[in-house]
Amino acid sequence: MTERSQCMLKRRVIRSHQLSADSIAKDLQTSCGLQISTTTMCREFYGMGFHGRAAASKPYITKCNAKGWM
Repeated sequence: MTERSQCMLKRRVIRSHQLSADSIAKDLQTSCGLQISTTTMCREFYGMGFHGRAAASKPYITKCNAKGWM
């Protein structure tokens, strides 16, 4: 990928951050004529610092006898 296409990809991701990689690839192909596979896009996202979201883990709550919990 060229530097210009990376900039277009980064702008597109920042504007529409909830779209899937497939829909972003189709959008880039129709608007800019940039042919890119979703695998290459995901690799470029990772290289640019965009990482997939992970679910926040809930803390494990232990029962505390000192507060009257049983």
